[in-house]
Amino acid sequence: MEVPVAKGTEPLRDAVAARQAAKEIGYPVLLKPAGGGGGKGMRVVARDEGFDAAWRGATGEATAAFGQPALYLERQIMNARHVEMQILADGHGTVVWLGERDCSIQRRHQKLIEESPGPSVTEELRAKLGAAAVRIAKRAGYVNAGTVEFLVEAYGQFNFLEVNTRLQVEHPVTEMVTGIDLVALQLRIAGGEPLPFTQDQIERRGAAIECRITAEDPFAGFVPASGRVALVREPAGPGIRVDSALFSGMTVPSEYDSLLAKVIAFGGNREEAVGRMRRALEEMRVAGIPTSLPFHRAALFEQDFVTGRYDTDFVARWDPKKGPDLPDGTVTAGALAAVLAMRSRGERRAVPVADPAWGRAGREDALR
Repeated sequence: MEVPVAKGTEPLRDAVAARQAAKEIGYPVLLKPAGGGGGKGMRVVARDEGFDAAWRGATGEATAAFGQPALYLERQIMNARHVEMQILADGHGTVVWLGERDCSIQRRHQKLIEESPGPSVTEELRAKLGAAAVRIAKRAGYVNAGTVEFLVEAYGQFNFLEVNTRLQVEHPVTEMVTGIDLVALQLRIAGGEPLPFTQDQIERRGAAIECRITAEDPFAGFVPASGRVALVREPAGPGIRVDSALFSGMTVPSEYDSLLAKVIAFGGNREEAVGRMRRALEEMRVAGIPTSLPFHRAALFEQDFVTGRYDTDFVARWDPKKGPDLPDGTVTAGALAAVLAMRSRGERRAVPVADPAWGRAGREDALR
């Protein structure tokens, strides 16, 4: 198919055969459930001594989640970026790609932040990923919206991961940069209509970022949380979209996925999108249960994120005890709220503030 894949195996059920395959492939290896995705049941095995325990854990979780214990083994690609390509395929033989999303910032192989365009994706790499995604869909006779996922190595080589045969959580990122309603097109494709555009008619503009707000405690290894939501305040403003079912008084159960809401920010370029997202995260409030909001607020100021040089080890390297490296002399939404409150009381004093979304205003400027 002329699509590169990491060295791996067919689905395996026998631990002895799997361990032998791991030795032949070479450690580290990745165990992946054959019955489903979403990061459930995946394990990285760094050395032979840890294989048996990882196999037991992965097969147990795979059985609970997908009803079957079979696992794939494949070479674990270190310091990779997880880049996926959104596609649309109609029943008339037309397949197009809409652009990539970089979703490398993840924990337990489940995504926390996605953005498009990928900050490290060149035009050449984008074209190659798009062409590979189209080849895969056409060879499979695929019809629907879908996502073709790849791991991109540091030097630009990429390997095919899987196809998600559905809309993904992060599909609003692509909708924002293309202006295309993916849900509406899914329905039109299902109704037998041809795609209303060709590949060269697709236009991408600006940049978009999505933060998945989850019911997890980022200060305790992203342990899932449950309980009653005491208060919700969702952000708004230019370029901000929120997809959620949150409301004050709701109970978050422990039996389901921890996703609470998606905050999406669009801007004319990445800098503007990041600035708007920083403001939106400062504005958002979810009280009563732990959430990932503190992580997201910090992550968008981390140097690796700001420069776009992050990879799938970003969360593993994140230190929750270390505050974000905020630039001096800039303004956060929270600080502005404090300034306005002081103004209403007739007070004037300098406040330490930081957020490039508001520009590099000096502390005294913030009080005017």
